[in-house]
Order: sequence, then structure tokens, then C-alpha cells
Amino acid sequence: WLQRVYLPVLRFVTIRRWVTVGIAALVLVGTVAMVPRLETNFLDASGQNTLSLQQEMPAGTSLEATDAAARQVEEVLADIPEISTYQVTVGGGTGMAALFGGGGSDAASFSLTLDEDADATEVEGTVRDRVAGLGDVGEITVGAGGGGFNTSQLQVNVQASNQDDLLTASDLVRETVEGVDDVTDVTSDLSESVPRVRVAVDREAAAALGLSEGAIGQLVAQTFRGAPVGELTIGEERRDVVLRTVEAPATPEEVRELALPTPAGPVRLAEVAEVSEIEGPVQLKRIDGARSATVTATATSQNIGATSAELSRALDGIDLPAGASYSLGGVTADQDDAFADLQLALLLAVAIVFIIMVGTFRSLVQPLILLVSVPFAATGAVGLLLVTGTALGVPALIGMLMLIGIVVTNAIVLIDLINQYRDRGMGVREAVMEGGRRRLRPILMTAAATIFALVPMALGITGDGGFISRPLALVVIGGLVTSTLLTLALVPALYTIVENGRERIASRAERRRDRGESGGEATTEGAAPTE
Repeated sequence: WLQRVYLPVLRFVTIRRWVTVGIAALVLVGTVAMVPRLETNFLDASGQNTLSLQQEMPAGTSLEATDAAARQVEEVLADIPEISTYQVTVGGGTGMAALFGGGGSDAASFSLTLDEDADATEVEGTVRDRVAGLGDVGEITVGAGGGGFNTSQLQVNVQASNQDDLLTASDLVRETVEGVDDVTDVTSDLSESVPRVRVAVDREAAAALGLSEGAIGQLVAQTFRGAPVGELTIGEERRDVVLRTVEAPATPEEVRELALPTPAGPVRLAEVAEVSEIEGPVQLKRIDGARSATVTATATSQNIGATSAELSRALDGIDLPAGASYSLGGVTADQDDAFADLQLALLLAVAIVFIIMVGTFRSLVQPLILLVSVPFAATGAVGLLLVTGTALGVPALIGMLMLIGIVVTNAIVLIDLINQYRDRGMGVREAVMEGGRRRLRPILMTAAATIFALVPMALGITGDGGFISRPLALVVIGGLVTSTLLTLALVPALYTIVENGRERIASRAERRRDRGESGGEATTEGAAPTE
């Protein structure tokens, strides 16, 4: 019954060849028209089962106050049924920062694990709405992808030659990002500042007392940190031994009263330096040697490509201070790099497949006919992504890469059998009809086996990796459906056009050769009686 359905189609495409090609061209144009409607992202967050939450308290907040604020957030998380477990880390600074009081006591990080059936995007919105109603909990950002990997985090890196210009440019960029649709949780790592004590040494006064700027700085530093004098082993643990002569100053006034030893006797720090309290940034960052700041935001839409494009247009309209610049980072840069690499991989895959088929078929034309299946695989892939509302991301592009090797196999087995019939002396149309009839069932069986094997992935029942496997499966399934159908119709039409054209060219060449031979014989026969 399959052949009874297919043979009339095969007769039509081998007779109305250019009509078939025209229909295929319209399908291809429609595919191109659908592409701009696709949403694009880096990795789809809807299939993930983890969320991350960052809580930032005002700079200098004590660990106890941060812990109390984090407990308020914990109470909210405990009331959300879709959250299976959560883990919170308050503070967590290590090394020198922790030893001298800068160990991140004003920050807390949460890692949330969701139920298997939970929608990460919906839960993310629920968490954001509920924590927004809390008071005195600092600044909270919510994003998908636990463990520090966030598939929806937008970043704008701002650079300037000095701190004042950097602060101005950072504020302008932050205001611009806040005005972009589908963007929330906008923060800047320059938005926080902490009070600092600045000691400006009067070099002439210090030199008169036999002190240098470096010596004064070392003495002040030892007052706060102490002087390491050795190590002590307690059990299996080794600890540093630090000698402190006085308690560390707690106020600028106490810093001014620090006693500095000189050959003429101790003097107050205020006699050789100006001590003042200033506001300073929490951190200093440089990119390629230039002072830098990062404005971070979370995209609430799955269409990261459209959000990034709108953000770029908005940033193009701002007037930054002279010497200041910005560049897009975060998921925008990750997506651009991944798409560029995968597009290059797609081109290389097509080239490799073409070279292999040229060597196999010993022809340049027939491999081109086989590669016609590749662009029509995009028809089903794009269509199924649109129907299911799935964004085009890295997993989907990997599926496209797989399709290049999969879809040409059906065309190969069809053309190979047709060529065998042609070698046995069959005519072009007869060989196409017979080859198509006999290869119909194997082609459909191969495609159906692959499609049904991918159905579990397409339905998202593959567990935590669904955010990768589902788009890939949808692309391969949709591409196989359309490429198989068009292979069974378009490839026979193109093969008939090419081979009929080749036979006509060969026939004309043979007729010209015959006319040339017959003309030469007539001239020779006519010359003999004259002689």
C-alpha cells in the first residue's frame, strides 16, 4: 500500500520536474521566513532543576546580621512546595580576607534543588516575587543554574581610565539596563562602597624625624595586623604566631594617636601624616590594564537573543565620558561565541560530507543532489521548534549538526540503487521509478526508527538533562520528517533533470560527430571521378 501511494507521486515528480523544484523552492523560502520568529538563547533554563540565589547586604554588615537576613529568605523558601531542598552559605571568605575582616560577611548564597516536575522558570518568578516583599534583607538576585552557572545572566563590562569616569559610566550603563524590557535584578559591583581610613604621609615632616613613607606604612600595618614571628603546631594543625603590641585602632581618632618610634622619641602619627576617613569601592578590577566595572542583570525572557539585541541598541544611545567604553559579556558573549563556532562546524560538516560523496560516486553533480536534503531538514527543525515554543540554542544547533550526517543517508541509498539500474541499461525515468519503489520502505523504516527512538527525549522524560536533550531531539525529529519526505520527491526530480540533460548533451555530441564523419565520407567519394 505504501508503493501504491508513492508511485503516483513519483510519476508526477519525474514528469512535472520543474513544478516540483518550484514547490521545493517555495518551501525553502517559507523556512527562511520562519527563522526570524525563532527565540534564541544559550541553554534553555526550563528543563533545569536547580536555581541559585545571591543575597548582598550593605558593605560592612556583620556576619550575624547577614545570617539573620538570610534566615528571612530561608523562611520564604521553605514555604514554596516546588523546592525540594536548599542550601545556604553565609559569609565564607577565606585566606587573608577572612583573617582581617573582609571575608564576605555581608553576602549569602543559596543553592536550590527543585522537584522533578517543577518548572524552573515559574519557580524562579515565584521566588523573586516573594522575596521582593521582605524588608532589610539587602539586594537579592535569582537565576537558573546552580553552582555559579547562570544561563540568563546578562553582563556589561565598563572600562575607564580613572575611578571617577568609571563610576559615572557605570551609573549610566546601570540606568540604561534598568530601562530594558524583560530585565531584572540589575546590579553593579561599583554600587557599594565602604568607609576607609587614608593616611597621607607628609614626606618632609617624616624625613625631619628620620622616618620614610614606607617605614610609616609598615608600622601602621603592623598595628592592625601584628607581626608574624613564627609557627606553632598544635596536634596536626600548624598555626601562625602573630605578635601585637597594642590593640588595633577602632576609629580615625585612635589612628591619629598612634605612636611612631623615632630617634628623638615617639611621635604621634598625626604629626607626620594626614589621617582622614573616605568612601572607597569594595573591590578594584582591571581588564586589559584598564579600570573596569561590571553591571549584571537577569533576563526574565527565554528569548535571550532578542533581549541582548534590545540591550545593545539601548547602550548604543548613551553618551559615556571620554575614554570610557563598554562591552557585552555574560550569557550574551557565551551565546555569540557558541553560535559562531557551531555555524563554522556546520559548514565544515557539509564540506566533509560532500568530499566523501564525491570520492564515492566519482561525480561532482550527484553529491550536490544529495546535499539538497540538508537545507530542507531545517524546515522541519525550525517548524517543530516554533510549534513547541522551544528556543534555538546550543543543544538545537548540535541537533542541526547531527542532521547533516543523518539526512543524506536516505538520499545516498536511493541514488545508489538508481545508479545500479542505470548501469544495467535502464532508462532514466524507469530507473528512478524502480529505485524509488524499492527503496521506499527501507528509507521510511530508517527514519521512523530514529524518530521513535528520540521521542522519549523530545517528551522531556530524560531526567535532569532535559534542558539539553529535548531541543536536540525536537530538531532531529522535525528535520528527519521533512527531509525524508522531500528526499522521496525532490531527489528523483533533480536526478531526472540532471541525467536527462546529460543524455541530451551526449546525444547532441554524438549527432555532431556522426554528421562530421558522414560529411567527410561524402567529400572523398565526390572527388574520385574528377580526378
